[in-house]
Amino acid sequence: MRGFFAVYLRELLIIWHRLPRMLLSFSVSPTLYLVAFGFGLGKDLSVGGRPYLEFLIPGLVAASSMMQGFGINVEINVARFYLKVFEEFQAAPISNLSYVLGEILSGVTRALLSTTVILIITSLAGVSFHFGPAFWSGVVLNAFIFAALGVTSAMVIKSHADQALVTNFIITPMAFLGGTFFPVENMPGPVQLVLKALPLTHASRLIRQASYGEGLNVTDLYLLLVLAGLCLLLAYWSVDKARD
Repeated sequence: MRGFFAVYLRELLIIWHRLPRMLLSFSVSPTLYLVAFGFGLGKDLSVGGRPYLEFLIPGLVAASSMMQGFGINVEINVARFYLKVFEEFQAAPISNLSYVLGEILSGVTRALLSTTVILIITSLAGVSFHFGPAFWSGVVLNAFIFAALGVTSAMVIKSHADQALVTNFIITPMAFLGGTFFPVENMPGPVQLVLKALPLTHASRLIRQASYGEGLNVTDLYLLLVLAGLCLLLAYWSVDKARD
């Protein structure tokens, strides 16, 4: 565990030194989406008997936690190929699992910070939700899954251009299609099957139901737990291969 804390502490120090800029960047996109879709386009719309703004905000939380969790792939790439930090971890008595967990937890930390910023902006807009254990479980699991995928991406893909392709063709479309901006149930049947296979769809539903005070969606929780375990194994395997 000492190796895990060493990796995580390094990432925390980086976050601390960049914190003002990070918080500012975390606030830009949610504010734009709230103004454009929540107050502008969705002012007179309702979803499931609730104002569209109440539907949108949990979706923004899910999308933001996904993006921030997966975004550690860029940091790992820079540290690996330019700063040679990964080589230092290879030489140090740190296990693959400690390295993976340290990096994943840094992604989860970034996701929690971005979620906190969104909730502050939401409170200023006069919208209130339930933020109990079920809500934060959804956020953490969602961030954990995509942070693990971010580690895997950083180990497997060695080009910044290719990393950008993954973000542009997989992560960004998922942010819009994973039950964040519109109900998946509104789509045609075959499209629903595809969208319901996305991890973000289940995370969005879990976070949304929890924020509405409707309790814990056990099915989505178990599914996200299984995916988190599988993605952790995938990240571990990718780091093990990269060490070779």
